[in-house]
Amino acid sequence: MDNQATIAIIGGGSIGVAFAVVFARAGATVRIQEPALERRDAVLPDITRRLQTLDNHGLLEDNVATITQRIQIVAELAEAVADADLVQECIPENLEFKQQLFTKLADLTEDTCVIASSTSFIPSSQSSADTGVADRTLVAHPGNPPYAIPVIELVPNPQTRNDIIQRAEQLYTAAGMSPIRVQQEIEGFVFNRLQGALLREAYALVRDGIASVEDIDTVVRDGLGRRWAFMGPFETVDLNTRGGIANHAKNMGPSYHRMGLERGDTSVWTTDLVAEVVAQRRQQLDLSDWEDRVSWRDEQLLARIAQQHAGTKESL
Repeated sequence: MDNQATIAIIGGGSIGVAFAVVFARAGATVRIQEPALERRDAVLPDITRRLQTLDNHGLLEDNVATITQRIQIVAELAEAVADADLVQECIPENLEFKQQLFTKLADLTEDTCVIASSTSFIPSSQSSADTGVADRTLVAHPGNPPYAIPVIELVPNPQTRNDIIQRAEQLYTAAGMSPIRVQQEIEGFVFNRLQGALLREAYALVRDGIASVEDIDTVVRDGLGRRWAFMGPFETVDLNTRGGIANHAKNMGPSYHRMGLERGDTSVWTTDLVAEVVAQRRQQLDLSDWEDRVSWRDEQLLARIAQQHAGTKESL
């Protein structure tokens, strides 16, 4: 990461601590603003513990002491955000609190400073409304913890400048994260909508007496999750059916539609929608390479099984 980057993190809770690990590990200067004295005293020990865990797995390029020297814990907002390239807002999910903070940031930060909200549900068109910073504010929603789950969703509001979005992408990529740009504001963004769809069905299966909580977790852990550890749902079904995702939609689409109707979901995989998904997948993988990719999938799965077995033997 650009060693000159300065990152201000507002809020010293668990997500603020996690972001500090992400950015400091990558070489940035990090300032964490936390107003509560008791919590302020706990932030650095929390960061150190997380860094030590990463170090135990060989995931740090620098030693823990070197990384923690890049982090400063402060009480005042102005001190934290001075000359910041990015302000990572990690305060509670309260719209009024966020609006108050962003109004203050209008006077305390430069026009080039990215203001990123780590909210899970509140769009920045609401949190930054009438604050003076809407054009440089976006949502940056991470997986938790971001130092172990690198995906981060960047969700601009209609006023967010393109140069701000591009700068955010650069900063998160340089910090080792995997940013995606969500094209429109939508509640829950992508991460929580996908997670929510699975959770809704999981709850329904328990409610209807179809499977136990333990059995559902087993299906995801030892089934779906094994594939999803290295590829997403579209690639999964693309490789599951000879002829790719077009044949999968043709053969399996009616069944998925019926299952959706059971839950009140009337959405349809229309011909145009399937064609768009197929076109995007074929840009990623030509059907002439399908057999090789299937072999790659199998190698990935078997390598993980072998690694798991090796770890089990070592622990005996």
